[in-house]
Amino acid sequence: MDQSARGTAVVTGASSGIGAATARALARDGFRVVAAARRSDRLADLAAESPLIEACELDVTEQASVDALAASLAGHDVTVLVANAGGAFDAATLADADLKAWTQAYEVNVLGTVRTVKALLPQLVASGRGLVVLMGSTAGRVAYEHGGSYVAAKHAVAAIAGTLRLELCGEPVRVTEIAPGMVRTDEFAVNRFGGDSDRAAAVYAGVAEPLTADDVAATVAWVATLPAHVNVDLLVVRPVAQAAQHKVHRVLP
Repeated sequence: MDQSARGTAVVTGASSGIGAATARALARDGFRVVAAARRSDRLADLAAESPLIEACELDVTEQASVDALAASLAGHDVTVLVANAGGAFDAATLADADLKAWTQAYEVNVLGTVRTVKALLPQLVASGRGLVVLMGSTAGRVAYEHGGSYVAAKHAVAAIAGTLRLELCGEPVRVTEIAPGMVRTDEFAVNRFGGDSDRAAAVYAGVAEPLTADDVAATVAWVATLPAHVNVDLLVVRPVAQAAQHKVHRVLP
């Protein structure tokens, strides 16, 4: 399908990991992709990969930045928003909670999502075939130890998805929550453990094939290319080795 038929897809948090992989996948499927994130150098490299990918510097925690993104898209046929910007910023128990990390988790995962959806929703409605993809997590379904700030934030994302779908009933906009389980990317676990690469690697120790960013991106692209009347409410995706949040098959020496 040609670019004009697909329209424009906006992907936040697109400078690395799932966001970058999603931008590539949507461009391959013929979308014009606006890849938005804070790190403009990485976005420039991503945009160089395809004439259908355009870089846009964005900080979802800053209202002026989100407003500038929306203004830059005036006149474009915005059909897809992938609200992917997010992350985990600590691995402490509640008893040892760092409230700065909790605030950061909420600002990025929750308020950043709300800001972006609110800013682009008029264009998505106007397209007549809009899609909002919210990047959730299995952490938004089942709690686990040492993950309180991220678990709480992703539960909020799940609530946003459900609320938005109800409020948009009757409008031409689909709302999908993608909830990945164990995904190995270059940065997620390292950021959670404050740059400690050994602790980050231990998360995946003995797991033969955790999900990759490309695996998750493929699910986003599948949803985005379904007919406009088909809504996938929730897509939970895990590696075969992960049967549940606390049930992971590991082969250790």
